[in-house]
Amino acid sequence: MAKTNYYQPDPKTDLVLERIVDVPRELVWKAWTTPEHILKWFTPAPWKTVDCEIDLRPGGIFRTTMLSPEGQEFPNNGCFLDIVENEKLVFTDIFEPGFKPTASGGFFTAILTLEKHGNGTKYHVLARHKDEETRKKHEEMGFHEGWNAALDQLVELMKAVH
Repeated sequence: MAKTNYYQPDPKTDLVLERIVDVPRELVWKAWTTPEHILKWFTPAPWKTVDCEIDLRPGGIFRTTMLSPEGQEFPNNGCFLDIVENEKLVFTDIFEPGFKPTASGGFFTAILTLEKHGNGTKYHVLARHKDEETRKKHEEMGFHEGWNAALDQLVELMKAVH
Protein backbone atom coordinates (compact mmCIF):
# COMPACT_ATOMS: atom_id res chain seq x y z
CA MET A 1 0.00 0.00 0.00
CA ALA A 2 1.42 3.37 -1.03
CA LYS A 3 2.02 5.87 1.74
CA THR A 4 0.22 9.19 1.30
CA ASN A 5 2.40 12.30 1.38
CA TYR A 6 0.28 14.70 3.43
CA TYR A 7 2.83 17.45 2.94
CA GLN A 8 2.62 17.53 -0.86
CA PRO A 9 1.34 21.02 -1.77
CA ASP A 10 -1.95 21.35 -3.64
CA PRO A 11 -1.61 24.45 -5.84
CA LYS A 12 -5.36 25.04 -5.63
CA THR A 13 -5.49 25.36 -1.85
CA ASP A 14 -1.93 25.74 -0.56
CA LEU A 15 0.70 28.47 -0.44
CA VAL A 16 4.40 27.68 -0.05
CA LEU A 17 7.37 29.67 1.17
CA GLU A 18 10.83 28.14 1.06
CA ARG A 19 14.13 29.85 1.72
CA ILE A 20 17.61 29.16 2.96
CA VAL A 21 18.49 31.42 5.90
CA ASP A 22 21.90 31.86 7.50
CA VAL A 23 20.73 31.14 11.04
CA PRO A 24 21.02 27.67 12.62
CA ARG A 25 17.70 25.85 12.85
CA GLU A 26 17.91 25.70 16.64
CA LEU A 27 17.75 29.51 16.68
CA VAL A 28 14.92 29.58 14.14
CA TRP A 29 13.07 27.12 16.38
CA LYS A 30 13.73 29.29 19.42
CA ALA A 31 12.39 32.33 17.57
CA TRP A 32 9.17 30.45 16.76
CA THR A 33 8.63 28.95 20.20
CA THR A 34 9.55 31.77 22.61
CA PRO A 35 6.84 34.42 23.13
CA GLU A 36 9.40 37.15 23.86
CA HIS A 37 10.99 36.52 20.45
CA ILE A 38 7.64 36.27 18.63
CA LEU A 39 6.80 39.79 19.86
CA LYS A 40 9.87 41.14 18.06
CA TRP A 41 9.66 39.49 14.62
CA PHE A 42 6.33 37.76 13.90
CA THR A 43 4.44 40.62 12.24
CA PRO A 44 5.92 42.53 9.30
CA ALA A 45 6.70 46.16 10.18
CA PRO A 46 5.07 48.62 10.51
CA TRP A 47 2.59 46.18 12.09
CA LYS A 48 3.52 44.82 15.53
CA THR A 49 2.80 41.74 17.59
CA VAL A 50 1.77 43.04 20.98
CA ASP A 51 0.81 39.82 22.77
CA CYS A 52 1.69 36.14 22.48
CA GLU A 53 0.91 32.99 24.42
CA ILE A 54 2.45 29.61 23.64
CA ASP A 55 1.78 26.22 25.22
CA LEU A 56 4.14 24.10 23.13
CA ARG A 57 2.35 20.75 22.96
CA PRO A 58 -0.26 19.23 20.65
CA GLY A 59 -3.55 20.92 21.52
CA GLY A 60 -1.69 23.73 23.30
CA ILE A 61 -2.50 27.37 22.64
CA PHE A 62 -0.76 29.49 20.01
CA ARG A 63 -2.18 32.97 20.38
CA THR A 64 -0.94 36.27 19.01
CA THR A 65 -2.38 39.75 18.82
CA MET A 66 -1.28 41.96 15.95
CA LEU A 67 -1.52 45.74 16.02
CA SER A 68 -2.04 47.67 12.78
CA PRO A 69 -0.24 50.97 12.16
CA GLU A 70 -3.63 52.65 12.80
CA GLY A 71 -3.87 51.05 16.26
CA GLN A 72 -6.44 48.34 15.51
CA GLU A 73 -5.86 44.99 17.24
CA PHE A 74 -6.20 41.67 15.43
CA PRO A 75 -6.24 38.67 17.79
CA ASN A 76 -5.31 35.28 16.35
CA ASN A 77 -6.16 32.19 18.37
CA GLY A 78 -5.23 28.66 17.50
CA CYS A 79 -3.45 25.56 18.66
CA PHE A 80 -0.51 23.35 17.86
CA LEU A 81 -1.19 20.09 16.08
CA ASP A 82 2.27 18.53 15.79
CA ILE A 83 5.68 19.39 17.23
CA VAL A 84 9.08 17.85 16.52
CA GLU A 85 11.71 19.97 18.26
CA ASN A 86 13.97 21.87 15.84
CA GLU A 87 12.31 20.13 12.86
CA LYS A 88 8.56 20.66 12.55
CA LEU A 89 5.86 22.91 13.94
CA VAL A 90 2.26 22.49 12.80
CA PHE A 91 -0.37 24.96 13.98
CA THR A 92 -3.83 26.08 12.98
CA ASP A 93 -6.52 28.64 13.68
CA ILE A 94 -9.18 26.07 12.77
CA PHE A 95 -8.98 24.74 16.33
CA GLU A 96 -8.71 26.43 19.69
CA PRO A 97 -6.66 24.84 22.46
CA GLY A 98 -7.67 21.28 23.21
CA PHE A 99 -8.63 20.80 19.53
CA LYS A 100 -11.98 22.55 20.02
CA PRO A 101 -13.28 23.81 16.64
CA THR A 102 -13.33 27.60 16.43
CA ALA A 103 -16.64 29.40 16.05
CA SER A 104 -15.30 31.24 13.00
CA GLY A 105 -14.22 28.07 11.23
CA GLY A 106 -10.64 29.27 11.02
CA PHE A 107 -8.51 30.27 8.09
CA PHE A 108 -5.55 27.93 7.60
CA THR A 109 -3.11 25.36 8.92
CA ALA A 110 0.63 26.00 8.72
CA ILE A 111 3.30 23.32 8.50
CA LEU A 112 6.74 24.76 9.25
CA THR A 113 9.69 22.47 8.62
CA LEU A 114 13.32 23.25 9.38
CA GLU A 115 16.25 21.33 7.90
CA LYS A 116 19.95 21.85 8.53
CA HIS A 117 21.59 23.48 5.54
CA GLY A 118 25.31 24.01 6.12
CA ASN A 119 25.49 26.46 9.03
CA GLY A 120 21.99 27.70 8.24
CA THR A 121 18.47 26.41 7.78
CA LYS A 122 16.23 25.36 4.95
CA TYR A 123 12.99 27.04 6.01
CA HIS A 124 9.79 25.67 4.50
CA VAL A 125 6.22 26.76 5.19
CA LEU A 126 3.18 25.03 3.73
CA ALA A 127 0.04 27.09 4.38
CA ARG A 128 -3.02 24.91 3.81
CA HIS A 129 -6.46 26.41 3.20
CA LYS A 130 -9.90 24.82 3.03
CA ASP A 131 -10.62 25.99 -0.52
CA GLU A 132 -9.27 27.99 -3.45
CA GLU A 133 -11.09 31.15 -2.38
CA THR A 134 -9.46 31.16 1.05
CA ARG A 135 -6.02 30.50 -0.45
CA LYS A 136 -6.51 33.31 -2.94
CA LYS A 137 -7.61 35.70 -0.17
CA HIS A 138 -4.52 34.85 1.90
CA GLU A 139 -2.29 35.35 -1.14
CA GLU A 140 -3.92 38.70 -1.93
CA MET A 141 -3.49 39.77 1.72
CA GLY A 142 0.25 39.50 1.04
CA PHE A 143 1.19 36.01 2.21
CA HIS A 144 4.50 35.88 0.33
CA GLU A 145 5.51 39.47 1.04
CA GLY A 146 4.45 39.34 4.69
CA TRP A 147 5.91 35.94 5.56
CA ASN A 148 9.17 36.83 3.77
CA ALA A 149 9.39 40.16 5.62
CA ALA A 150 8.69 38.43 8.94
CA LEU A 151 11.37 35.83 8.18
CA ASP A 152 13.85 38.63 7.44
CA GLN A 153 12.99 40.11 10.85
CA LEU A 154 13.42 36.69 12.52
CA VAL A 155 16.87 36.29 10.99
CA GLU A 156 17.92 39.81 11.99
CA LEU A 157 16.68 39.29 15.55
CA MET A 158 18.35 35.94 16.07
CA LYS A 159 21.66 37.21 14.72
CA ALA A 160 21.47 40.15 17.12
CA VAL A 161 20.62 38.13 20.25
CA HIS A 162 22.98 35.20 19.67
